[in-house]
Amino acid sequence: MKIVLNDEEIKNIIKTLAAEIVKRYKDLSQVALVGIHTNGVYIAKRLNEEIFILTGKKLNLGVVDITFYRDDIGLSDIIKLAKDTEINFDINGKEIILVDDVIYTGRTIRAAMEQILEIGRAKSITILALVDRGLRELPIYAEFVGKVIKTLPNQKIKVLLKEDNKLKKDKIVLYDE
Repeated sequence: MKIVLNDEEIKNIIKTLAAEIVKRYKDLSQVALVGIHTNGVYIAKRLNEEIFILTGKKLNLGVVDITFYRDDIGLSDIIKLAKDTEINFDINGKEIILVDDVIYTGRTIRAAMEQILEIGRAKSITILALVDRGLRELPIYAEFVGKVIKTLPNQKIKVLLKEDNKLKKDKIVLYDE
């Protein structure tokens, strides 16, 4: 197992991504962050805090759980417990930034987009990923990417955040299956 990003690097990436969002969207009142459970939610919250530091404004913040939108549901004996989807604002006409920790095949993003489109008609959906590991199976890409880490099919990227792992520091590791 190899640490590919440490706590300080992750903090800097999130600050940079927040600045890119502020630069791109002139009217932040029409922008919303939607995090994909679980790490995407933590990253979206951190981005919102950084955007607030930069602008004094907080964006609408939502959460999606893709458990029942996955294309592999029922293909495994493992039963996943669904978490709540919480989008407590009108997404119609909003610029949605869909936030996840790692973009890989594109299937998680596809499932999240499907769920969002069932809720309403956003003006746009843009993807933000902390890490892009390549090896896409679907033609989906992130417009905002913290770090590209090329991987082989037998490798995995694991994002370990303080909020979910009771760690003192965040880290991202690369390991072989």
